[in-house]
Amino acid sequence: MKEKLKQLELFLKSTNFERGIKVGVGIIVPFTLLYFLGYFEYAPAVVLGLFLNVPGDIPGSAKRKVNAILISIGLTMVITAIILFSKPFLPLLLVALTVISFFVSLISVYGFRASLVSFSGLLAMVLAFAIQKETAQEIMLQIALMGIGGLWYLFVTFIFKKITPKKDQNQLLSDTLLLIGEYLKLRGKLLTKEAKRDDRLKKTFALQHQISEKHETLREALLTDRKRSGRSRYEEKQLLIFISSINILELIEAKHLDYKMIDAIFGERKEFLKASKKLNKIMGNHLIRLSELLIQKDKIPNKNTLLKALSEANNSITNYIDTIKLPEAREGALVLKNLYDYQEQLVYEIRAIRRVMANVKSASKVSLKKQDSNQFLTLQEYNINILLQNFSLNSSMFRHSLRLTIALVFAYLLGFVFNIQNTYWILLTIIVIMRPSYGLTKERSKDRIIGTLIGAAVAVGIVLITQNIIIYSVLAIVSLILAFALVQQNYKFAAFLITISVIFMYSLANPNAFEVIQYRVLDTIIGATISIVANYLLFPSWEVNNIKQVLLETLKMNREYLLAMQNLYKEPSKNRLPYNLARKEAFLAISNLNAAFQRLTQDPKSKQKEFQLIYEIVTLNQTMISAIASIGNFIINHKTTPASKDFNNLIKKISISLQLSLNSLESNEDKNKITEEVIEDAQEKLLDKYTKLSNLRDKNIEQGKTEIDTATLHGLQEAFLISNHMSWLRTLSENLQKATKKYRSSMEHTSYR
Repeated sequence: MKEKLKQLELFLKSTNFERGIKVGVGIIVPFTLLYFLGYFEYAPAVVLGLFLNVPGDIPGSAKRKVNAILISIGLTMVITAIILFSKPFLPLLLVALTVISFFVSLISVYGFRASLVSFSGLLAMVLAFAIQKETAQEIMLQIALMGIGGLWYLFVTFIFKKITPKKDQNQLLSDTLLLIGEYLKLRGKLLTKEAKRDDRLKKTFALQHQISEKHETLREALLTDRKRSGRSRYEEKQLLIFISSINILELIEAKHLDYKMIDAIFGERKEFLKASKKLNKIMGNHLIRLSELLIQKDKIPNKNTLLKALSEANNSITNYIDTIKLPEAREGALVLKNLYDYQEQLVYEIRAIRRVMANVKSASKVSLKKQDSNQFLTLQEYNINILLQNFSLNSSMFRHSLRLTIALVFAYLLGFVFNIQNTYWILLTIIVIMRPSYGLTKERSKDRIIGTLIGAAVAVGIVLITQNIIIYSVLAIVSLILAFALVQQNYKFAAFLITISVIFMYSLANPNAFEVIQYRVLDTIIGATISIVANYLLFPSWEVNNIKQVLLETLKMNREYLLAMQNLYKEPSKNRLPYNLARKEAFLAISNLNAAFQRLTQDPKSKQKEFQLIYEIVTLNQTMISAIASIGNFIINHKTTPASKDFNNLIKKISISLQLSLNSLESNEDKNKITEEVIEDAQEKLLDKYTKLSNLRDKNIEQGKTEIDTATLHGLQEAFLISNHMSWLRTLSENLQKATKKYRSSMEHTSYR
């Protein structure tokens, strides 16, 4: 019960619920005000203008949010005017419907925020079919009132922003820490449980993508909204938490362990890994609790549990050595030591977040120059060339726009020929459900139909109990507010609430509520069916055909990240910023690849060509970025010896293998070779360095020098990590080269059949 109350409190304090309240205030105020002023007939147009421009209100830069809503207001007014003036002339109306559907949906090529503006435009087009205005004067008044409604919503968002200026950022930070906490716990399970490891790895792909998306939005929100006078103390705190969350993600990625090696070293002795697994779980739960405290007002959890678990992980190293005995225990002990060092750094970052949230004065301050911070922003270009480049059947968005246009025109003609009441409900279902990918369209269709059926059933029950107009009005408003609050979290439940809201809104004008319910359900099923069939048959966009470009970008970014790590090893202080930038780009690229793979899993099985091979390539890329991050993280946090010639030779070999993988996908040849003899020699020398240090340590132990000094320990750790990880990276790059070559051959063979 206590947990449910806590979740309810978090929801009521969330930005999603605030958004629902904003919509509620935006609707109630004009209705009430215009009612008392005697102009109630103008209220629906004002509220429609507000409703159409809600989608652009998403977290991020305040300037970009305002610009998006203003563009949305202008677009919805123009589109509504075109449809209303075209309605008396069927051929002209069909042309308008076709042109608007295609070009407005194509705006989505400019990114997520643009896709929401595009949705507002499509929504305006569909709802214009429901507006009954005859004369030019009536139409112009409708358009003007809609513009006022849009500007009214912009004013409402401004007022809420003044009341809770940093709520969006806090919610984003909270969501990010929650996801990272879940990610840490999942990675802990991978350590000891071989069963279901593949399934859990696939889950980590999805979580990593979600975290990267949150980080991108936070970069925009925290690094662009800077006042000339600098950051406030509160903004400084948010930026510190954000930086720590990035560090934590890199640390997690840096320990994408070679699980086959772990299994080989520990075998049946996995009990020595349990302390590390437990620490991951405790750190994950601690982050989840901190995420809640960014929204709630409560005490910071006690750090003792965290420190105790860290101490137990450290003790497990000694227990392992005492049980297995040196020198046999050395490799396992070094694995545990490297794992402990990484977890110790994680605890340090979590404690840094704790200090910031607890307002500890000794908490670090941010030292990030504006020109440096700007380099971390992924700026969306709005060049006309982007639109022109997508004007091809090779573009998934172009195909989606064509598909959506044909589906909407077909649905309208279907309604016209069969005289279907409220045809625009079918059109509305199509624009809400249809997405570029078949899998997501199918999932949304299912959720929409289920939500609509349940909503209709509940509405029937309420109508049978009462025919009270006041109850209908209250339910319509409350369900609409909750629907806007939940649409991002639970689309099925949001569809249920929207259905109730729509039914009772129409019931206020139409006494026959059962007729309204009947048409609502029927039109939703028709719209969902058209969406699924269109996605499957019209210019289908199967992910297997789109994933090649994402793979190319990932390989390119991994290669650049590898070379940035090499430069970091040469001069850590000088090359830290370029390394961080390369890391960010590599993480974004792998995040996009993970998202593409998730979309692939949602396609029909018959369309998932070479699924296992693609999964292998995705996993190899994910593992490679983690191995690079692991070396980079060690270099940053330890005093290292100069990078050797053998290290650089191996980097060259790995880099060439990655380039060959790129060329293989692009069907190019590369004559840039390096002899295998040089590579084998370099790999042996790196391993020999570790062996020599290991033998020297054995002699010291034999002489009774059982205590190890810090320099020797770090030397052993560095030699072990570099030799193992470079060998690992070489194997990964060679496997990638083979896999990409096989993938290209398979795709070429498929295309010729």
